[in-house]
Amino acid sequence: MGSLNVNETVKQLLGRSNRLGADPANTNYAGGNTSAKGVGVDPVTGQDVGLMWVKGSGGDLGTLTETGLAVLRLDRVRALVDVYPGVDREDEMVAAFDHCLHGRGGAAPSIDTAMHALVDAAHVDHLHPDSGIAIATAADGEELTEEIFGERVVWVPWRRPGFQLGLDIAAIKAANPQAVGTILGGHGITAWGDTSDEAEANSRWIITTAQSYLDTHGKSKPFGEAVAGFDALPPTQRRAKAAALAPHLRAIASHDKPVVGHFTDSEMVLDFLASEKLGPLAQLGTSCPDHFLRTKVKPLVLDLPASASVEDCLTRLRELHQAYREDYRAYYERHATPDSPPMRGADPAIVLVPGVGMFSYGKDKQTARVAGEFYVNAINVMRGAESVSRYSPISEAEKFRIEYWALEEAKLQRMPKPRSHAGRIALVTGAASGIGKAIATRLAAEGACVVIADLDADKAQATAAELGSTDVAVGVRADVTDAEQVRAAVDATVLAFGGLDLVVNNAGLSISKPLLETTEADWDLQHDVMARGSFLVSQAAARAMIAQGLGGDIVYISSKNSVFAGPNNIAYSAAKADQAHQVRLLAAELGEHGIRVNGVNPDGVVRGSGIFAGGWGAKRAAVYGVPEEELGAFYAQRTLLKREVLPEHVANAVTALTSDEFSHTTGLHVPVDAGVSAAFLR
Repeated sequence: MGSLNVNETVKQLLGRSNRLGADPANTNYAGGNTSAKGVGVDPVTGQDVGLMWVKGSGGDLGTLTETGLAVLRLDRVRALVDVYPGVDREDEMVAAFDHCLHGRGGAAPSIDTAMHALVDAAHVDHLHPDSGIAIATAADGEELTEEIFGERVVWVPWRRPGFQLGLDIAAIKAANPQAVGTILGGHGITAWGDTSDEAEANSRWIITTAQSYLDTHGKSKPFGEAVAGFDALPPTQRRAKAAALAPHLRAIASHDKPVVGHFTDSEMVLDFLASEKLGPLAQLGTSCPDHFLRTKVKPLVLDLPASASVEDCLTRLRELHQAYREDYRAYYERHATPDSPPMRGADPAIVLVPGVGMFSYGKDKQTARVAGEFYVNAINVMRGAESVSRYSPISEAEKFRIEYWALEEAKLQRMPKPRSHAGRIALVTGAASGIGKAIATRLAAEGACVVIADLDADKAQATAAELGSTDVAVGVRADVTDAEQVRAAVDATVLAFGGLDLVVNNAGLSISKPLLETTEADWDLQHDVMARGSFLVSQAAARAMIAQGLGGDIVYISSKNSVFAGPNNIAYSAAKADQAHQVRLLAAELGEHGIRVNGVNPDGVVRGSGIFAGGWGAKRAAVYGVPEEELGAFYAQRTLLKREVLPEHVANAVTALTSDEFSHTTGLHVPVDAGVSAAFLR
């Protein structure tokens, strides 16, 4: 085939992958893999050579592009059969795949490469559909497979993904020419076809046929009866309780290593949490390797009714957490061998709270969200299996073999070094423009999850969207002078990301007037926003931070004017001086909780500043007798460094102050004014 045919093969593979991966009924995020075989040209000999394109390690079918494919010489992969050392050493085969690659670039081959290469079909799909896994985890899954699919789908007993599983499926296909796919015990499905369309159709047929059987033959109450008192709280009450619990739950999940959280209160989750089978099914854990690698071997389940008070819930959760950690350590010690990787941590990744919902955790928001999505997949799987049989996941020993697989450990070790603020959750006030937006943008760029709080909800949400998906930033409306709105913003933060680590008091305004023209309303407005507002935000944030027990940072964007007396801004400068002293007071009070409180004193931030654009710039220009458009340059010339200060420079200071490099600094005010000697702190 020529290059056009190669391009068409890849195009068809990517189209099929994206269509299958876009529907969660077909497979979970980053789960499963697809492949296509074809003919390319060996650039050394100029001769045709058989190739295979397959989704590489760590990719996601729904968003797969050509760079996410591994391209291998088919003859070389198949020749590995002759040197395969057996199931006890099959991990060595993954490294051997590197010697089968065709060309440079592309993704690293995954453990499932053999499954695709050894099966004698031009196109192969391996997926993790809930309906298929329900049959795969049913106690009588083999019998159900025959009843549902006849001879068109063959049962494959559980085997850990790898070279031997590829050999098994290849042998099954060869022995069953009428078959279009398999049910992989405890795991998922594999399907194939002579064309890309045929493979996709066979995959979809297996998935929909399995679901149709579950729908028509399944029991109406697979989880048993609802338990009185465990049903869902009303939405407002439910989310209020979730917000109250969230910082404490994050403390539980972060005992070994800080994590980010995600909250889910879908009807499906709440129904499961209210069912009589919640306890025993949760104890069995998940089965599909993708599921429990994300959700851990099993969740932590609060065994109190929905009506239990927050205080009673927290007392019981601490007890359950201790028991969970002891149980996980025992699990590790039961199965670990001398060459097993060290235990990675004994905290839960999933916490289930009846009447409230599910809290899931991970190194970042996406990981936490996906962990929750995977547990929803697991609930679907358990529902399906229980509706027609009995849920029977793979054994604990097999789960351990995968969780502490040397190949999985190697993948973790290859992960890039996290950015400076990875895993941190920030709330920035007045963040839809100017200095606040620059700070939020920089924190997000350094890996933080950011909540954009602003008086203008539309602008807050638009700014958040500029920073990325809701895994990166969300926008909320908040009038910082209103205690209820401030509490709501903090609640929104802990529900969006699990907790709160970093607050920037940036919301502000200024009215430039001399003393005799300053009204009481002018004074009250500026003090309400900056002095009272900072107090309210810091108070609400500190409450959440103390509950987490993870320390934190509070930063005040004050001003050079907090220590320097200039003309015609009595109300603004006095409010900034109030903020500056709040830094000192809170640093002294919150230090015992590991919360650092520092300030940044900017000056002359004209370009990009909402305050200056709102009239302050024109008034200050009039005071100094310069055109407004030259005000930034005027300020620069009066500094020691002769440099104009921009919002990004303030953002740099905030980022540095809240990084590990300043872990022992609190109560500090950092000037970002290009050098104004009259504002030196000492």
